[in-house]
Amino acid sequence: MKQLVDDYPTRKSAVPSLLERKDPVVYQKTLNQSEIGTSELEFYEQNGFLFLQSFFDEDEVARFKSETKRLLTEAHGSTRPEVILEPESEEVRSIFAVHRDDAFFQQLASSPRLLAVAKQILDGEVYVHQSRINFKPGFTGKEFYWHSDFETWHAEDGMPRMRALSCSIALEDNTYYNGSLMVIPGSHQWFVSCVGETPEDHYKESLRRQQYGVPDQESLTKLVNESRIEMPIGKAGSVLFFDCNVMHGSSANISPYPRSNAFFVYNSVENKLQEPFSSSKPRPQYIAARS
Repeated sequence: MKQLVDDYPTRKSAVPSLLERKDPVVYQKTLNQSEIGTSELEFYEQNGFLFLQSFFDEDEVARFKSETKRLLTEAHGSTRPEVILEPESEEVRSIFAVHRDDAFFQQLASSPRLLAVAKQILDGEVYVHQSRINFKPGFTGKEFYWHSDFETWHAEDGMPRMRALSCSIALEDNTYYNGSLMVIPGSHQWFVSCVGETPEDHYKESLRRQQYGVPDQESLTKLVNESRIEMPIGKAGSVLFFDCNVMHGSSANISPYPRSNAFFVYNSVENKLQEPFSSSKPRPQYIAARS
């Protein structure tokens, strides 16, 4: 497949840089659904994320928790590549491809309510580029360092444009003290071009602890100083939609209270993956769906 012109070069220079975004954020501004309104759409466009408190009801949340517990129990001791462990322990960090391998989470990823928001923002049909459950048990849940998802998806998966978003569903209460996600509002308008050539089979290490595709401290400081850091927190069943390029990360969970979230990445069918822009070969299908 012929590679497109690279408007977002990364991992190709010894010096990091900030590049202005060249793609829209909201692709369809005329409302075509009833889950979010014009003000929410404008907030997403300006800030790069939208937090919807208690999107799912208590009965749905109870089912989320029981299914997540079942999935985690099944994953313990598994050698499946989809099960990612913490870097210094045998604790389960993430389970990938849940929309493909698990009937309940396949149904959840296909929720008409979630799809309505994704299709509104991305304008048209979408597919699941990636899905996973991230776990942060009390006391031992490790951090996820600052990053832009698009930087990795572009470099290692061949996602050409910024026409994708993540949907994070809180499976437990997300609080200020149990390692909840932090975002830098407005950072989605800038692409941080990172240094360091992508190693062979980088995903085998990066899913446990990322060392390449990590933004430099000077760029991060600039993005924060020109904006702020926010932590969208809420009860289990709340949903966070965030742009593929917004800078985000989370601290370790040293509280007694667990935190787990289901992530579904929706990509426009008009934005299908090409050859990787900064890697010798694409990552496996369970990380980045190519069909």
